[in-house]
Amino acid sequence: MAYKRVAAVTGANKGIGLAIVRNLALQYPSSASNNGPLLIYLTARDQGRGEAAVKALQNDTQLKKAKALADDGGLASIKYHSLDISKPKSITDFAAFLKQEHPEGIDIVVNNAGIAMDGFNNDVVHQTLQCNYYGTLTATRSFLPLIRPSGRLVNVASMVGHLNSKYSSSIRSAFASSKTVDDVTKLMESFTAAVKEGKEKQQGWPSAAYAVSKSGAIGMTRAIALQHAQEGGQVLVNSCCPGYVNTDMTRGGGNLTPDQGARTPVFLALRDIGGRYGEFWEHEEVSEW
Repeated sequence: MAYKRVAAVTGANKGIGLAIVRNLALQYPSSASNNGPLLIYLTARDQGRGEAAVKALQNDTQLKKAKALADDGGLASIKYHSLDISKPKSITDFAAFLKQEHPEGIDIVVNNAGIAMDGFNNDVVHQTLQCNYYGTLTATRSFLPLIRPSGRLVNVASMVGHLNSKYSSSIRSAFASSKTVDDVTKLMESFTAAVKEGKEKQQGWPSAAYAVSKSGAIGMTRAIALQHAQEGGQVLVNSCCPGYVNTDMTRGGGNLTPDQGARTPVFLALRDIGGRYGEFWEHEEVSEW
């Protein structure tokens, strides 16, 4: 089949990521992006879980009822591809695959993959930032050049990345005034160094690796979006919070379903957002960082 649109969703074998894939397939036909058949790459670290997720979607009640998938006469096809955003080679391998398979470019990337670990120590900080900040940064830089001018790139962040009182006023100011990826990365490095010294609270940081990683992801996304636009790029790059969703990551504590959590990421991927870029979105609206 000749696909007119191509999308990729990371961390998509369960939870919000799986719901994003489902809702891209459901909403694409009624969107202005509809230009013919859509291929969605559902990516995940584990091949067995990723392929099981694709099979589950092929038998999904909502998708069957809507006749959204190609097997039922619809526009969307879903394929699994391996991707672990905590490993740079996995990202570059997938980017190379996309470039080879789709030399004309792709259209949508939703970077949803992330981790939330129990506890707080040097190892937790390293692993969390490696995936949620550095992995998302590498993925964004690797996939953005592959996206056609009309496309979208969405980084799923979190409300815990808000610049509120968990940070000192000087750190809030440093985040808010950051202009480049280097500015944001230096803040991640400062946090890591403070944790190693056991002085993060004294230096104005929270003892919360996940929250800091998501503040970093929001700032990094803004910086890349601004640079991309300044260089004449036309891809709309944004970050968002899906809300407090009942998933494995929230250990069942969320008050939203995964489909509800997918609303804002899918909105940013498919709908008219007035040409906005570099923004942080919640509830399908721009939110103050």
